[in-house]
Amino acid sequence: MLNTALSLMMLTIIALVLGAIYLLRRGGFTKQALLMLFLAMVLGINIGIWTLPDASGTAPVDQAK
Repeated sequence: MLNTALSLMMLTIIALVLGAIYLLRRGGFTKQALLMLFLAMVLGINIGIWTLPDASGTAPVDQAK
């Protein structure tokens, strides 16, 4: 289940970045585009927290199984 959530988060990051680029090129929606990029960054950090191993060499995603 956690792998599905992480995969959906990754797809959401891609959609947010593409949407932000579209809004920045279109013009007039700079605030919303920057918020979308910020959310994509937060999701990316969250994925990193779950998948990168700690000092003992195990990732939290492996411990959750």
